[in-house]
Amino acid sequence: MQQLLIVFLGGGLGSVCRYLLSRWMNQHFPQALFPLGTFSANMLGCLLIGMILAFMNKYAHTDIRISLLLATGFCGGFTTFSSFAYENQVLIDEGKLLAASLYILLSVSLGLLGTLLGIWIVKNIV
Repeated sequence: MQQLLIVFLGGGLGSVCRYLLSRWMNQHFPQALFPLGTFSANMLGCLLIGMILAFMNKYAHTDIRISLLLATGFCGGFTTFSSFAYENQVLIDEGKLLAASLYILLSVSLGLLGTLLGIWIVKNIV
C-alpha cells in the first residue's frame, strides 16, 4: 500500500507540473507549429527519467521508493502520450500534415536523445 501512495503522490505532482508547463508554453508560444506545452513536458520527462533511472542503477543502494516516486510517479504524470496522440490527430484533421509529421519525428527522436543524454549525464558527471 505504501508503494501505491508513493506513486500516487509522484503522479499528482507530475501532472500538476505538466499542466503548469503546458499552460505557460502555450500562452507564450501560441503560434507554434505544434503544441509546445506537451512537447516540452515530454522532452523534459525523457531527460529526467534517463537521469533518474541511471542514478538508480549507479547507486544501487538507493531506496526503490525514490524510483517509484520520481520515475514511475512524477515522470509518468508529467509526460503524456495520450495528449501527444490526440494533438497529432487534430493536426491531421486540420490538414496540417507537415506539422504532425514534424511533431511525431521530433518527439520520438529528441525524446530518445533526451533519455540518452540523461543517462550520459549521470554516468559521466554525477
